[in-house]
Amino acid sequence: FGSSIGSGIWPIPLARPPLMAEDNPNPVVHDAAAVGLVLKHRLLHELLVPDNGMDEDVLTSQEVFQQLRHLSDPEHPNLTLEQLKVVELPHVCVDGTCVAVRFTPTVPTCSVATLIGLTIKAKLQRSLPQKYKVDVEITPGSHNQEAQVNKQLGDKERVAAALENPALSNLINRGITDTDPIDLAILLA
Repeated sequence: FGSSIGSGIWPIPLARPPLMAEDNPNPVVHDAAAVGLVLKHRLLHELLVPDNGMDEDVLTSQEVFQQLRHLSDPEHPNLTLEQLKVVELPHVCVDGTCVAVRFTPTVPTCSVATLIGLTIKAKLQRSLPQKYKVDVEITPGSHNQEAQVNKQLGDKERVAAALENPALSNLINRGITDTDPIDLAILLA
């Protein structure tokens, strides 16, 4: 992430969350519908117009957040990362072809922080065109092992090895499965 942070991709410093108990069997669940997310949808005939190569679709932070908001939490699989405020729209930045995401574990001792980061990274690598560089890190000050987790998430070889590990891959896929809800209103438009 080093180059993304220094390049000004993060417009505002992110505040440190209050310290929480070591164990989090009952996390605070937030209303996911409270996020006023409005995405621009195009009609089918607009999508079928041949691309002249001049107009380039610009990826937005809202579109990236839409890809992440329904990921399930490894410890609480019936809750989404959005409901737990692990991922939030202000912590998603797009600068050209660089996508940067900061996530906030629910407790500073979260034992699955690396798994959450890998799930976010895998989801975006699978969802976005290859031209995008995806950087994922923990929100500064929100985890006791922030430096170690960020180092692991920033190491391409470690991430590739983790994604090839059958046990980890299984856990990541569980967090990603069924996270692309279909909006019937768009299909019927």
